[in-house]
Amino acid sequence: MVDIFEARSSGLESPGYHAAEIIPNDTGDLSFTSRAIYVGAPGDLHVTMASGDAVTFANVAAGFLPLRVLRVHSSGTTASSIVAVW
Repeated sequence: MVDIFEARSSGLESPGYHAAEIIPNDTGDLSFTSRAIYVGAPGDLHVTMASGDAVTFANVAAGFLPLRVLRVHSSGTTASSIVAVW
């Protein structure tokens, strides 16, 4: 199949190109900085942002969150089926 957008550069407002399931971890950063996070099952989401700020987003609904994340912590995270998009 031909991808007519293959040669275009990608910005933060562009759709994601890659995705990976995330297993929350208190000590290890992701190998990339996300463009967005998808939450499959609602709950709290404790993350370290690209800026280094650690924050808990309480009671997030299932769906996409436009977050640039370095780490999804296991402590404080009750949301599940988490996918990083970049």
